[in-house]
Amino acid sequence: MFTGIVKEIGRITNIQPNEEGKLITIDLKSLAPKANIDDSVCVNGVCQTVIEKNGSEVKFQAVGVTLEKTNFGEFQIGDKVNLETSLTASDQLGGHFVMGHVNGVSEISEVISNGDNYYTWINLPEEMKPYLVQEGSISVDGVSLTIAEVNSDYTRFAVSLIPHTWENTVFHSKKVGSKVNLEVDILAKYIENLLKHRSKSISLESLKEAGF
Repeated sequence: MFTGIVKEIGRITNIQPNEEGKLITIDLKSLAPKANIDDSVCVNGVCQTVIEKNGSEVKFQAVGVTLEKTNFGEFQIGDKVNLETSLTASDQLGGHFVMGHVNGVSEISEVISNGDNYYTWINLPEEMKPYLVQEGSISVDGVSLTIAEVNSDYTRFAVSLIPHTWENTVFHSKKVGSKVNLEVDILAKYIENLLKHRSKSISLESLKEAGF
């Protein structure tokens, strides 16, 4: 589990296709001492397991499903990625609970420079509409962000990025049309599942329907 607070911007140094998908090598830079074999690292919002380590570089196995359902399929050598090591009991939860299980990929539709902030609009996939509310949380490429606005027809949402977040994540290299990984707040999914499967309350009508 992660917090959505990016700790480092890594760089992809090698991509090697194999039978399972692609072996992706990333220079973790300052995070390298915290990542060992079998540890989990959040890469652009996707939970990946370290399978090899050589100095500051680690290797991940991205399977076919990951390549299809995230922006990993578009990775090129030299690309920069958001990085975060897994949450420990002593860590401060500065963002929100990020599981590293991406719900879908979308595109940036507009970036507006608003004073010092960057108001960024992202297209909203149909399947995620039930989970987004204004001022709720969402993970975008592994960054914990607050939803500043959802448009009236629920086709896109906006997040406001402060200069620190803009410069210390891969957002500064994004543009209109760039694909981003989205993960909705897990608490919203739990609530939706609870409401979907809750028992039907007993009433006079329900008793009649049951034959009483």
